Amino acid sequence: MHQYHRRYIGAEKVFATYEGNPMLQDAVERNIATIGEAMNKALKLDPDLSISFARRIVGTRNRLIHGYDDIDNIEVWNIIVNNLPVLKTEIDSLLSDTDEQ
Repeated sequence: MHQYHRRYIGAEKVFATYEGNPMLQDAVERNIATIGEAMNKALKLDPDLSISFARRIVGTRNRLIHGYDDIDNIEVWNIIVNNLPVLKTEIDSLLSDTDEQ
């Protein structure tokens, strides 16, 4: 999660740059799939994990991994801009709570 944050969450986000760079799209989709796999494992350990849209994260991972063609650049862009910053905040909070225990 930390590498993804350094590269994308804090950087300026320009949709045209993302849309025009297939290698960037592949890298972002791979990272989203990795996040989804981690979320799937975390939910198996704690089904009540307090992460917004946890099941949607896993569902998106499944759509990416299984090669469904129904994910478009705008949907991935929405995840980058709106969902990943929230996810990072929630993960940081959970990790902080764990460190305090």
